[in-house]
Amino acid sequence: RSRAYARIGLIGNPSDGYFGKTISCCIRNFSAEVTLWESPTLQITPNPQHDPTEFESLHQLQEIAKRDGYYGGIRLLFATCKKFKEYCDLRGLDLPQRNFTLSYDTDIPRQVGLGGSSAIIVALFHCLMEFYSITESHIPLPVQPNIILSVERQELEITAGLQDRVIQVYGGTVFMDFNRELMERQHYGDYLRMDSRRLPPLFLAYSDNGSSSYPGSSESGRILSNLRFRYESGDPEVLKAIESWAGLADDARGAIEGGETRRLGELMNANFDLRRKVIGETALGADNLRMIQIARDLGHPAKFSGSGGAIVGIYQTDEEFNLLQKSYESEGYKCVRVEVDGGNA
Repeated sequence: RSRAYARIGLIGNPSDGYFGKTISCCIRNFSAEVTLWESPTLQITPNPQHDPTEFESLHQLQEIAKRDGYYGGIRLLFATCKKFKEYCDLRGLDLPQRNFTLSYDTDIPRQVGLGGSSAIIVALFHCLMEFYSITESHIPLPVQPNIILSVERQELEITAGLQDRVIQVYGGTVFMDFNRELMERQHYGDYLRMDSRRLPPLFLAYSDNGSSSYPGSSESGRILSNLRFRYESGDPEVLKAIESWAGLADDARGAIEGGETRRLGELMNANFDLRRKVIGETALGADNLRMIQIARDLGHPAKFSGSGGAIVGIYQTDEEFNLLQKSYESEGYKCVRVEVDGGNA
């Protein structure tokens, strides 16, 4: 059995897919869990909630399809098993002739940029490693996120970057440098674990509107695709923004290590403001902008936690959090205290 946690991007995103730098942390508020046991044949068990095959009526089927799309977790599990076997074959890792049955569950909110899909893949990948006695000496830790990313990019054609996979493999809080020279030379970045206890109290607000569970069909997927096109076309505004986001991550690392909460908040605000300028308010969406505005109206720095659908911000006191939570819930959003993995901030 293996569990992978949801994640939030504290600073630098979305430069992780463009040779930039980021800081992310895993949060224990939400997680995906995969259970795997030996069996005569290999079986992937659908999750009754996320992969329904039985409905009360045609109307219910219609409503679930409109809300969740046609893509549950089965395709993630199927593709992960395939990629794991391909990698082992490529590296000459002889797997024992053992079959298994696997099941999964997740409570990570869908389509809000918390790494829900990658968490399922990471949890299964670790289960497969343990089941077949594959260790980090066989698949080094910094290589694992690359394989996990290939599941989504190559097998499922999902627009994604390394950030989610790195933090969910490493856990805790990690500073990531995806410098082009590093990536081309060693095929992965430099990943530095940080002390999660140095983070200030964080809140997470997110939209719970039941949007599609398929990243490739979401608004965020289209936004990232457009950003990729502009980057590959050499758009000067995007290239300059990537460099600026990376610089913000460097500065935020120093602020976290030095306990400079006010400075970290300024950098988080700057991260979002640049994103809004480059991508545009229309593309970011009304819900996303409103969640940011609620925080700022109450005097709290905030930014996207990922590609959209959720924001992360800083608070100081219980009274401040209670007011934040009340304000978000009054407009139909969720708001929780962040429980940071590797040290509760």
